[in-house]
Amino acid sequence: MKPEASGDVMTIREMCEAYDVTPRTLRFYEAKALLAPIRIGTRRLFTRRDRARLTLILRGKRFGFSLEDIRETLDLYDRDGSDAAQRDRACELARKRLAEMEAQRAELDQAIAELKEALAHAADEGQAPQRAA
Repeated sequence: MKPEASGDVMTIREMCEAYDVTPRTLRFYEAKALLAPIRIGTRRLFTRRDRARLTLILRGKRFGFSLEDIRETLDLYDRDGSDAAQRDRACELARKRLAEMEAQRAELDQAIAELKEALAHAADEGQAPQRAA
């Protein structure tokens, strides 16, 4: 049976539509060995494994993980066929990233407060132009 006849694969176009990514994005992840679609001539057919990996890649990118962190996490599953090590590493990375994001948020909150204070002070002194409506 041909892979495309099984219903378990998707074309690059179907992947782009389903995951809201571009063909260039999929080719990039393939070039980085994060995805390994079936190649039939110039066609790429993405398996369930590829779709699961793409979901994790996109989630990792949204959370700000590096591609190397994502690769390491994905490779843990490939190593032992279990998701226990992968889940542990993902949680470790997530805790670290959360701490970084919270520190960034604290810095942003402080900068926002200081900027509001500076604007309020300038307005009190008559030095700040009025906001446009």
